Amino acid sequence: MPPVEPMLAKAMTWDQLEQATHGEQFVFEPKWDGFRCIVFRDGGEVELQSRNCRSLTRYFPEVVSAIRDHLPERCVIDGEIVVAGPDGLDFDALSERIHPAQSRVEMLARTCPASFVGFDALALGDAELTGRPFAERRRALEEVAGGRAESVKVTPTTNDPAVARDWFVRFEGAGLDGVVAKSVTLKYLPSKREMIKVKHRRSGEFVVGGFRWYRADTSMVGSLMLGLYDGDNLRPVGVIGSFPVTQRRSLVAYLAPYTNPGCHQWVLGGSAHDAVGEGGGGGQLQGGRSRPAAPASRWNAGKDTSFEALRPDLVVEAEFEQLQGGRLRHTARFLRWRPDRDPTSATFDQLDVAVPSLLSDVFSAGA
Repeated sequence: MPPVEPMLAKAMTWDQLEQATHGEQFVFEPKWDGFRCIVFRDGGEVELQSRNCRSLTRYFPEVVSAIRDHLPERCVIDGEIVVAGPDGLDFDALSERIHPAQSRVEMLARTCPASFVGFDALALGDAELTGRPFAERRRALEEVAGGRAESVKVTPTTNDPAVARDWFVRFEGAGLDGVVAKSVTLKYLPSKREMIKVKHRRSGEFVVGGFRWYRADTSMVGSLMLGLYDGDNLRPVGVIGSFPVTQRRSLVAYLAPYTNPGCHQWVLGGSAHDAVGEGGGGGQLQGGRSRPAAPASRWNAGKDTSFEALRPDLVVEAEFEQLQGGRLRHTARFLRWRPDRDPTSATFDQLDVAVPSLLSDVFSAGA
């Protein structure tokens, strides 16, 4: 019965992974970029549980229907909910599915349907499988969910590390996050980091076009808003949001000389607004500075998404996973300031991006 906390993975580099798996038999899988989901089915009743043990059921009615059509009447299956777009997995489109209005949920279920990719079987019928080796659970999953349905898939696997390395490179362009490794003897251990993951990491240089306060505390910076130049336009692409407390405090003084936002145009939501500080920003902050508003949060319609705009003079080097659709797929990580760089050199062209590939190639791969 739900809730069941999902088993988690610890991050490693390829070298660390090779050391950790040396002398043991491991299975490798693509790492999907979606919402982690444990499916519970008992007859007509289906529950979709998120990684943090909250219900996703109301947001994905088409997945619920697919589970009824393609999975056994009584089962618990661990996997991922994903949305496939024309350029591979579309995490932004998936995130749009979390919406309070039922009418919008139903509309998106028709126009932007999600699918379920299973990668572990926790229970089938009366049999609890969590205490059995992963190799046995995997065979059970293939037997009950290895059909040809488009909406319910089983993730491909390989026992060959060389093939896994090839997948790591070749399938990134389809939107996959990396590779996951599991020992064939591994039991399912809820909330334990017993799997291994290797994720894509690359670095680039970004203009810091603004920042947000840390939880409304004006003594600490919460996140830096990153931009890249597209011609003469500075386009927002993502954020750096994780800092030690001491750095959050020191950033306030570091950014203070750059809070003259009237000299650059910020692009929000795909359309050019007036120059920040010259009528395009919305309300006023203390000290009379303009307070531009970012697009409304898809997670919380009432959330304050305004930010403090900065002169586009600061360049930061940051580590990121992938650029997709002109946005960073996940939060970037601060590496260092680059005062030696001209901000106009921070363009989309200087970033290393994944070569596009097809999701159909992913499912046709593996054992």
